[in-house]
Amino acid sequence: MTIRVLIADDHAAIRAGLGLMLGGDPDVEVVGEAADGEVAVRNARTLRPDVVLMDIRMPRMDGIEATRTIVGEGLADVLVLTTFDLDEYVFGALRAGAAGFLLKSTSAAALLDAVRRVAAGEGVVAPEVTRTLLDAFATSRPGGSGSPEQGHTPAGADGGAADTVERAGLTARELEVLGALARGLSNGQISTGLHITEATTKTHVSHLLAKLGCSSRVQAAILAREAGIA
Repeated sequence: MTIRVLIADDHAAIRAGLGLMLGGDPDVEVVGEAADGEVAVRNARTLRPDVVLMDIRMPRMDGIEATRTIVGEGLADVLVLTTFDLDEYVFGALRAGAAGFLLKSTSAAALLDAVRRVAAGEGVVAPEVTRTLLDAFATSRPGGSGSPEQGHTPAGADGGAADTVERAGLTARELEVLGALARGLSNGQISTGLHITEATTKTHVSHLLAKLGCSSRVQAAILAREAGIA
């Protein structure tokens, strides 16, 4: 099955480079581009891609607002590309429902792998910064000492992350999987650690996301870190 990708970045050279990196794979089709967030949303509505590669800092409408709209309308999954591993705007994009993020310096192989994983419903966070990102996010919540950007938070965060997890009624196994997500583990790593199949892992992830009201596994990981589950 061909994965349809929309590239949103305000630099034409970067869009062209990403297109070349993806274009060599027979299973991936770049269906469109956008130079700002408004065009990204409009093209997502028209083209209905599977994955949007989203820059964060763009004119007219930034990548955070564009991500919030695209995810909110169920148009596509969003994979954020950024120059900075701990750019404060990354936090906003993850709060807005992005399936994950990669550094723009990533290799073609890593980019293709990330696109496939996001299209398959498995979030991606650059492995070299996963734990640092989640730790920094936990300190950036209201009352913390991190990023001042206080956009959308995972469902129920106002009542306290721990209360949200408790009210969700997760099973013991789902709590184990949530803890693994908080540690930045992939479905394959979770399956190996818990001695279950990847299909079973995907089912647990799907169920716990629905119970927690999170739109992505990254949001669930952040919520878990805030609740002290890791």
